[in-house]
Amino acid sequence: MKKELQGSTQIDPELLSGDSPFRHSLLIAMPGLQDGLFTRSVVYVCAHSAAGAMGIVVNQRLPDVGFGELLSQLKLPRSSLPIEPVVHFGGPVETGRGFVLHSTDFIREDTVRINDTLCITGTIDILEAIAEGRGPTRSIFALGYAGWSAGQLESEIQGNSWLTIPADEDLIFGTALDDKWGKALSRLGIDAHALSADAGHA
Repeated sequence: MKKELQGSTQIDPELLSGDSPFRHSLLIAMPGLQDGLFTRSVVYVCAHSAAGAMGIVVNQRLPDVGFGELLSQLKLPRSSLPIEPVVHFGGPVETGRGFVLHSTDFIREDTVRINDTLCITGTIDILEAIAEGRGPTRSIFALGYAGWSAGQLESEIQGNSWLTIPADEDLIFGTALDDKWGKALSRLGIDAHALSADAGHA
């Protein structure tokens, strides 16, 4: 029987229903965003509908939590990888729940397919597979997620808290954490240094 890290890993079906311009997009935090948890954050929107939204922060490391330590807590074998995966801060909601955002070359019964190229899995077996070098080709492991109630994300975007760009998997998986915010802005032709300076003088 598969074990979950904590709680159900299923995304609310309501959030996956219908078409949304924000699903499978990246949110880029504007300098004026007052919530310190999301300062300079980049969030992948996994699901969005009239019922609300759910996303994973992809550019913040969770301090003081190592992958090896987590494996030990879950009573899993030690990792055989030469470099341990980063444990990300996925967001402030349900921080005991673990999510692996990953490529579609790893599919299990409890995997939620977001689209043709990305999935989320939250059962312990994917962590074991990653530790043994047989996990998905590309992945991000995060604890917690970002959540919005009905209409909240739209209101925050209209209020200039976030900019949006289409999801870029090279940016999500292949860019250093400290560079993701600036590179995401550069997709819009915005210089991160200039934007920060302008915000400071506002």
